[in-house]
Amino acid sequence: MINTLETKITRDPSGKKLIVTREFNAPLEKVWRAWTESSLLDEWWAPRPYKTETKSMDFKAGGRWLYVMVSPQGEQHFCKVSFKSIEPQKSFTAIDSFCDENGNDSGIAPSMHWYTRFQTAGDGTLVTVEVSFDSAADLEKIVEMGFQQGFTMAHGNLDELLAKY
Repeated sequence: MINTLETKITRDPSGKKLIVTREFNAPLEKVWRAWTESSLLDEWWAPRPYKTETKSMDFKAGGRWLYVMVSPQGEQHFCKVSFKSIEPQKSFTAIDSFCDENGNDSGIAPSMHWYTRFQTAGDGTLVTVEVSFDSAADLEKIVEMGFQQGFTMAHGNLDELLAKY
């Protein structure tokens, strides 16, 4: 089956927010698990040929996910997601930032404030992610770093994962 679903990324008129929408051909429970369980995130989160390796994850309000994206050459980019609120199988909010191996902010890129929502859409699931920034310049820096291409590629990885399990 050819997947005709696509990742759509638009900019909010404020210039400080990206809105990402994507439908997946899988039930909400499956998609939620893929976004919130480290063993599944490790299979799709990084754009290929990078891989994601979870160092620790505590998916709860006040918890965090510490992971590293590893290039084929072994170069490591550590990131952390600090969870602020969670409404099971509906939404979560978090702050995503680059960090060192201990989770200390590195300052190499702006922090991103994520509001991720999940809703049933026919036989599938619609995921809407609002990624907010402190300034329009911060948004531009993340876009220049390849956010749109990387997140779109990761969604393709997620399609493959959802078809397998």
